[in-house]
Amino acid sequence: MLNKRLAVALTVSGLLAGVTACGAPAQTAPSSTASALATTASPAWELDPAAGAQKIKAAGLDILTAEGTAEHYHAHLDVLVDGKPVTVPAEIGFSFGADGRPDGISALHTHDTSGILHIEAPTAGLKYTLGQVLTEWGVLDGKDATGAPHGGTGGWTAYVNGSKQDVPVTDVVLKAHDEVVLSFGSAPSRLPSSYAFSAGL
Repeated sequence: MLNKRLAVALTVSGLLAGVTACGAPAQTAPSSTASALATTASPAWELDPAAGAQKIKAAGLDILTAEGTAEHYHAHLDVLVDGKPVTVPAEIGFSFGADGRPDGISALHTHDTSGILHIEAPTAGLKYTLGQVLTEWGVLDGKDATGAPHGGTGGWTAYVNGSKQDVPVTDVVLKAHDEVVLSFGSAPSRLPSSYAFSAGL
């Protein structure tokens, strides 16, 4: 459930240490991550854990040994293709060691497949964007020339709290308790405009 948090197992100075996710008791995180389309199971939307560190850096973020505490808030992301949901993977913004276990985390990350984006930063006042999430996820980067929805940002529209955004989707700034919808093709008959965050988020 939303109240349950995954934890990150981090190696620090050769010692395995538990890092708490949003104040939950430390647990061992899953050793592998693979999330796909909720309806069509396309591998194009899967997270590649082996590239986690590279993608965190590509997003302009640091790889941390623990979640930051200077800034802590959450937003929610729904990704829709022709009105059908795409699963937002768990462990976006994590780096992984050769053993497949998490060994680092960025200030902007996910713990599960709920679509909740965690901003837990060591420095207050910085802005985090939808583009950084997509870079860490490894989608919409323009590297796929097939014209598929996951290939680039063309044809995508972003909505925040039900309002269409007039900036490129990558420039949407994430704010506390925002409901962000990233939509391609036919929009759903009812566009999500809010998200029911659980107590404490």
